[in-house]
This record gives sequence, C-alpha cells and structure tokens, in this order.
Amino acid sequence: MPRVSVPPIETLGSKLQDLFPRYTLGSDHFAEQFQVLAHVEPAAEHLFGMLMTLKARSGISQRHVELAIIVASHLNRCHYCVEGHTPRLQVEGLTIDDPQQLIDGTVSAPLSDTDKLVVEYAAAVTESAERLPESLFDRLREVFTESQIVELTLRITLCGFFNRFNQALQIGESSTIAHAT
Repeated sequence: MPRVSVPPIETLGSKLQDLFPRYTLGSDHFAEQFQVLAHVEPAAEHLFGMLMTLKARSGISQRHVELAIIVASHLNRCHYCVEGHTPRLQVEGLTIDDPQQLIDGTVSAPLSDTDKLVVEYAAAVTESAERLPESLFDRLREVFTESQIVELTLRITLCGFFNRFNQALQIGESSTIAHAT
C-alpha cells in the first residue's frame, strides 16, 4: 500500500479519466502510480500526457525506450518499473530473465548494435551523467539524430524520476518488498 491514498479513477477530473486507459494500456500495473500522482492533477496531466505524446510521435522506437527504462529502473532498484516494463519489452521482441544481463552483455536475447548502444547509454546516464564520455556521444550521433538523443535522454532521466517517486511513496510496495530481500 502506498504511503498516500489512492484516489479512485471515477473521482479524478475528466482529462485524467480520459488519459488513464491510454497510459495504463489496459494493465493494472501502473494504475496505482497514475492514481497517486493524480493528487497533483496538473503534474499527472502533463507528465502522462507528455509520455503519450512522445509515444505517438515515434521519435525513438518503443523497443529502445523500453530497453532504456528497464536498464535505468534496474540500476535504480525500482522493481515495480522493471516488472511493469518487462512485458512491454517482450512485445518488442525481447525476452529477458535478468535485467543485469543487459548491462553485463550476457543476455541470451539477440541485441542489435543499436540496442547495445541504448543499454550502454541508459546505464551511463543513470550511473554517472556528469561523466559521459564524448566517444559515447559520437557513437550515438552515428545512429540517432540530435532530437532522438534528446528524447532518449529525457526518457532515461524521466524514468529516474518515476523510480524515485515510486520508491519514496511506496507505490507497488509488494513488488519492492518481495525483491528487497
């Protein structure tokens, strides 16, 4: 149970009620996160609205977004997000047993060179954003436009926000507690 109440969907404003099914994609997994953030309606409306706009824009492939989110969430120890995004990565054609294998390069799933670059970048941004080597950006520039690099960076760092938000308010607590031992 989160540290704050979880407002029922029917008590939310009409914009959030409309946004809810698009954000949760018919899954209950991120419903609690959505509902808790709805305590601050402008934040929920703008953050979740932005995520839906970015997804519709297709600036970065969903496969690469999900890879980046799972790597960042794993490194930030947000099991709630790893569990919620792993099925989305499976839809993108990748099944992983352990997110650490992505980082270690030992995952049995086939990764393209671009997939590996996204994993490396997500890990670098999450672990030491202040020390990103220029050589990493040179490789990113070979594959992605500047707009795509900015969007990928935004998605990785926004993931860090959601990881900390979930952890501080104990959203998905049963997932977190089950994996904390």
